Amino acid sequence: MEDQSLVLEPKVVAFCCTYCAYTAADLAGAMRLEYPPNVRVVQILCTGKVEVQWLLRAFEQGADAVYVAGCALGDCHFLEGNLQALRTVGYAKRLLAEVGLEPERLEFFHIPASAGLQFAERARQMTERARQLGPNPLRINRGLLEERKIALPPDPHPPLPPAQLGRIIRDQQNG
Repeated sequence: MEDQSLVLEPKVVAFCCTYCAYTAADLAGAMRLEYPPNVRVVQILCTGKVEVQWLLRAFEQGADAVYVAGCALGDCHFLEGNLQALRTVGYAKRLLAEVGLEPERLEFFHIPASAGLQFAERARQMTERARQLGPNPLRINRGLLEERKIALPPDPHPPLPPAQLGRIIRDQQNG
């Protein structure tokens, strides 16, 4: 029997446009629809603003799956933002394949504002897909590095002492 403490819950990041997918996520909450709590929703103005770097950074930071959710085709509030997002996601999938991550870890969904049920279903779908694909290798390697506690070189710019401006001014006036 597999030890449950060793099973990692997948981390899923959802980039959602304000006018459709984020509204659908809000509706799913209002309808008390359940979807996995490990889905982190990031609200963005329009999916057309999603950058490839954001998607890759999510994986680099340990996400097991990422999806972009926006307006239906022909229904984008910014005319062609979702078309741009489709191209961005496609390009990011090719980059993931080049670095050895499964492109299936990244997806684009069209979710209208009135589709709270569809939002919850897509969140479950991506979480299940992440479970089937297994943990993100970058997340595992990062965990091993943190576990070994690799000694880092000293910071050339150490943090400043805590601000105590009032006390410093008084000490200067008294001195």
